[in-house]
Amino acid sequence: MTRPEILTFGCRLNTWESEVMREHAAALEDVIIVNTCAVTGEAERQARQAIRRAHRDNPEARIVVTGCAAQIDPDRWATLPGVTRVLGNEEKLKAESWAPAAMNVPLAVSDIMAAKETAAHLVTEFVGRTRAFVQVQQGCDHRCTFCIIPFGRGPSRSAPVGVVVEQVRALVDSGYREVVLTGVDMTSWGGDLPGTPSLGQLCRRVLGLVPQLERLRLSSVDPVEIDEDIWRLLEHEPRFMPYLHLSLQAGSDLILKRMKRRHLAEDAARVIERARALRPDIGIGADVIAGFPTEDDALFEETRAFLEAQGVPYLHVFPYSERPGTPAARMRAVQVPERKARAARLREVGAASAQRYYQGLLGQTLRVLMETPTSGHSEQFAPVRLAQGEAETGEIISLRAVAVDAAGLLAERV
Repeated sequence: MTRPEILTFGCRLNTWESEVMREHAAALEDVIIVNTCAVTGEAERQARQAIRRAHRDNPEARIVVTGCAAQIDPDRWATLPGVTRVLGNEEKLKAESWAPAAMNVPLAVSDIMAAKETAAHLVTEFVGRTRAFVQVQQGCDHRCTFCIIPFGRGPSRSAPVGVVVEQVRALVDSGYREVVLTGVDMTSWGGDLPGTPSLGQLCRRVLGLVPQLERLRLSSVDPVEIDEDIWRLLEHEPRFMPYLHLSLQAGSDLILKRMKRRHLAEDAARVIERARALRPDIGIGADVIAGFPTEDDALFEETRAFLEAQGVPYLHVFPYSERPGTPAARMRAVQVPERKARAARLREVGAASAQRYYQGLLGQTLRVLMETPTSGHSEQFAPVRLAQGEAETGEIISLRAVAVDAAGLLAERV
């Protein structure tokens, strides 16, 4: 091993940040960077396992651990075998943190709650990916009872429009056809900028100022903070992808209140109804937690019934995971086997909804961004495979959906 290897866990924001680190650390040799996630205990376990494996396979390599889990509890990660340096979430994005002399400092983790700005970084390549990510927002000012991430990311802060446009333009110039805007609490973008612009206004500016951009997509959004500009783009702008991924978490009002979420089930239902009225083919995704503390059988059934009624095809289901220091960790717990069983039931609901959704796309002509020679995703983010032949990776092609299987859609060239 010579050039740095990067192991990335967690969200799309981490994916973007890993590319920033890849550029900063390009001159270093025999270094493994582990970009951790703290959303669940399982994410942390996987990162620890990866570190031990990396040290076993490359005992001479220096392992640098960073990301949310390292930010929250740096001393714990510093004790793992092979780890020579732990970097905070602010430090990992600074070029000086990757200077050869800095690599001798074992711990560099500042107070993330004192962070005031998002640093500007020009990323023009995402290794192994055909769509690119742009960080437009960082941190979160809300305090959901289950979530530790604000303590790993700090307060909400926005990237200025000009910085975002410059990044998107550079990516398009590098050959990317689709860009995904990402952040920790995306819909809070602009709240700390002059004039408090909305996320939808940012999207309008990006599409207007980078006319060569073919596809713009959003990562996860809060259901109650989708602004009118986003709705208008969904209705009228063909380059704005017909896809919404909602930070839902539950379909039970009592559980949502105990989570300290900002919406109720009816609010989310209205968002889904409005989205489908504007774009009947729209893809809807949602994050859902199964087995949140105090969730009994009846409350779980409320979430299950809600998801079944709404027919959400792209469900990301997580068994609840205690995060030390959060209010939910002190609530009456659901037993772990029951959490996993409930998560499995919700995934079954999601799989059935996905099959119905894919059936509704049969016969349609889909514009597919090819991520391998034989597969890619449609504008609605439906997974599509070529029934025969191959295409160029990174190309956007028109395909007609002809069949459905457990993995998604099969399609033929138009």
